[in-house]
This record gives sequence, C-alpha cells and structure tokens, in this order.
Amino acid sequence: MLKSSNNQRIVFSAFVPSELGTQQKVNQNQVAQPKIDLLQPLRCKLDSLEIQNRKLARLIAKMIPAQCPFERDILLFGRKIAHIPPMCKLNPLYDELVGLRFRALCYLADVCGEDIQSYC
Repeated sequence: MLKSSNNQRIVFSAFVPSELGTQQKVNQNQVAQPKIDLLQPLRCKLDSLEIQNRKLARLIAKMIPAQCPFERDILLFGRKIAHIPPMCKLNPLYDELVGLRFRALCYLADVCGEDIQSYC
C-alpha cells in the first residue's frame, strides 16, 4: 500500500494477483508443445513454385487481384457513410499468393519483356 500526495491510499493488490510469482514459475516449467500447421505443405509448395511459362504467368497475374476486392467505401448521395476494410489478410495463404503474383509479374516483365501495367 502507498499513500498518494493527497493522503489517499492506493491499493495495488486489487490490480496484481498475488499468485503472479508462482504462476510464472509454472509457465516456465511447462514444455512448449509444437503447434501443427496444416497449411505448411501448401505454403512451401506455393513458395517453391517457379514461373517458367508465359501463359501460366499471365493466368496467375489475372487470377490473383492486385488489391483486396472486398474493400469498399459505401456512399450515400455522394458522401461516404461506411468503409469495409480489406479482409484478404485474413486469408492464411495471403503472403504466399501475393509473392506468387509478384514472381509472375517479374517473369512477364523481365524475361518476356511484356508491359505489366495492365495487370496493376
């Protein structure tokens, strides 16, 4: 217990549980169990996929959108009344798909010499 400058008592025990010290010791003694990631093989497959075909690169660039298609501004009489945030980052394979699209665009631009501005 501490006293503040205006002689009011401040009680910390209400905010900090008394078992905190023993709880930390129990957590340190527990063995960390590995989490099973069911999507890891698919992630590895997408990351290791090499683009070596112009048709495949075009298909990937067209199928994977440049920005989230679910993000919207809701307008009423020309005024924005609501915003729906992008939900693509909730996709557990989002980073791998964006990387795959980037590799496809790089292949089209660097190897094939195509203008990729139409895919953006």
